[in-house]
Amino acid sequence: MEVVLRGWYGSKRTFLRVCGHLSVTYHWVKNLSKMSKYQTFDNESDQESPAIAVESEHLDASLSRSLKPVNGTSLPITKSKTVGQSRFVENPIENNGDSVAVVISDPAELEEIATEVGFLQFQLRQVVEHLIFRVFSLLLIIADISVLIAALALTDKSEKQDKAFEITALCFVCYFLLEVFIRIIAKGARQFFNQWFNVVDLVVVIVSFIVTVIYTSVDLGFGYAKLVVAGRLIRIVTFVRLYTERKHLVKGARQMVSQNKRRYQKDGFDLDLTYVTERVIAMSFPSYGKMSLYRNPIKAMARFLDFKHKDHYKVYNLCSEKTYDDTYFHGRVERFIIDDHNVPSINDMIRFVKNVREWFNHDKDNVIAVHCKGGKGRTGTMICVWLVEAGLFGSAEASLDYFGNRRTDLSKSNKFQGVETPSQNRYVGYFQEVREKFNGIPPEEVPLRLRQIKITALAGIGKGDGSDFTCEIFNGRSKVFDCDFGINKNCQSEYKSEADVLEVTVLNCPILHGDVKLKFQCSSRGVPKGYENCPFYFWFHTSFIKDNRFYVQRDYLDNPHKQKTWKVFREKLSIELSFSPPDDKQDIPLN
Repeated sequence: MEVVLRGWYGSKRTFLRVCGHLSVTYHWVKNLSKMSKYQTFDNESDQESPAIAVESEHLDASLSRSLKPVNGTSLPITKSKTVGQSRFVENPIENNGDSVAVVISDPAELEEIATEVGFLQFQLRQVVEHLIFRVFSLLLIIADISVLIAALALTDKSEKQDKAFEITALCFVCYFLLEVFIRIIAKGARQFFNQWFNVVDLVVVIVSFIVTVIYTSVDLGFGYAKLVVAGRLIRIVTFVRLYTERKHLVKGARQMVSQNKRRYQKDGFDLDLTYVTERVIAMSFPSYGKMSLYRNPIKAMARFLDFKHKDHYKVYNLCSEKTYDDTYFHGRVERFIIDDHNVPSINDMIRFVKNVREWFNHDKDNVIAVHCKGGKGRTGTMICVWLVEAGLFGSAEASLDYFGNRRTDLSKSNKFQGVETPSQNRYVGYFQEVREKFNGIPPEEVPLRLRQIKITALAGIGKGDGSDFTCEIFNGRSKVFDCDFGINKNCQSEYKSEADVLEVTVLNCPILHGDVKLKFQCSSRGVPKGYENCPFYFWFHTSFIKDNRFYVQRDYLDNPHKQKTWKVFREKLSIELSFSPPDDKQDIPLN
């Protein structure tokens, strides 16, 4: 059944083939809610399943669990008595040091999906709003207009040719009429007629259908040539559909880019936006210009926030690469500079939760909207940090699982849309330690000097001995050091083929402290490159290094953690760093 669902959204099957599977997939999705997250997501984990943070009428009662905050108090989740409504627990504010649990409704929940008719409408919407379907419809509109122009341009057609043009036009207009009525069923009459371009679509298609049927079924003969031409000229209104179809194409493009992230599709909005809790919103970048054709338009985002949370929202922009005019959000924008697919600093995480707490404590109706570019990695990292700070979950892992659960729409695909990179996950864990061991105060930075890099299982990666690898070291966002294992620049390397281990003695490395990133490059072709345009990289913080050693296995390296790279990066791939105190002087000169 899973293959059928994937086929809907990942392939170019025809509309009729998709409709043929609707009833089959209905039962698949209906049963899906009874499966655990670890059965449905591709990245299955052997870790203990987290407390279920979302409860709905569709979930089997046996799946009910209790959330376990840091203080050990059990917060039971209650079922919503409203069909189709999800409820989840939020703990945004502490009252005299005690955690306050609030049971709330998901503002984005589509209640009509709870019924069989509503579910069918939902699935039809996924089909008719898909980008491939919209491109197909656009091509048919262009073909229809081309046939119409040809019919008007050719004045010396035979009666047989003239009839062929009319029958072809009738085929096109019958498809358009069917497509419009399916959209009415999928959206519901009220929502369909609330959008002017849908009304224009319907009027144009009906006029074209009536005119085409008349001129196809009634034999007017050549004595009525002028009347035939007049009828075809009336069908010129079909050109209007080129403009209205653009609206549908843009919508399809936005949905394709957002993949299976949970969207807000109520109140006339269709945005890549998820209520993680009632007061915490995750969303993609508020865009303008060409970017707004496939991401959230900034004007629509501002309109949504003003409509739902007027004067009670603050936006957090986590993008280092792009910004916008914050007057759209009345100047209530906080910016945290984080590079794409990278981590926030420990200090930024602490500053973020302090800012959020102050904003929440200012008014009980205040909400936050957090975004990066796609609204997943950096956004999820910071939101999970807040969930840990709020005491909603007893562990960083549980908050990460919860965010992924909220951000992923399993009705579209089982692709995980949570915090993905190991370094981002690691830093949420760091914050948990900061909160529990350091009382939320930044830990004292421990200065260290990198002495050795040991890489295991390099055979089959590039040249196989590490001679085609280089390493760059960043302290924070600034590059402070680099070494080349092939020419022994700033290092001395030795590959031990029997053990398949590359040992690199690092020379003259500056003192490292705080947030540190190691980024490895390979000059050989055929080595997979992912984020940061490199084979692998990772972040760590020197204050959390124990016994002057940091060991990272393949699944915890950024990029090799992805299953698609495992043909090259074998399971035994690992990196071990060895450090020494900063006063331990180097005695080997720089090459």
